[in-house]
Amino acid sequence: MCQAKIWIKKGETQEEIFRDISHIEIQGEEVILKALFEEPKKLKGKIKEIDFLKGKVILEVDEVSKS
Repeated sequence: MCQAKIWIKKGETQEEIFRDISHIEIQGEEVILKALFEEPKKLKGKIKEIDFLKGKVILEVDEVSKS
């Protein structure tokens, strides 16, 4: 199974914030991250980059909240 790691970009650095994400949905300015057997996580921001070979998604976010 191929699941993604979610990273946020902070200036010139990146920080991993979530693992095992199986579904990403965009709703307006929100990015909704879903993992198996966990509550979805909502972030206000946008996708900056996706590396399919590494399973890495880089986001630029304003705020992180669980929902």
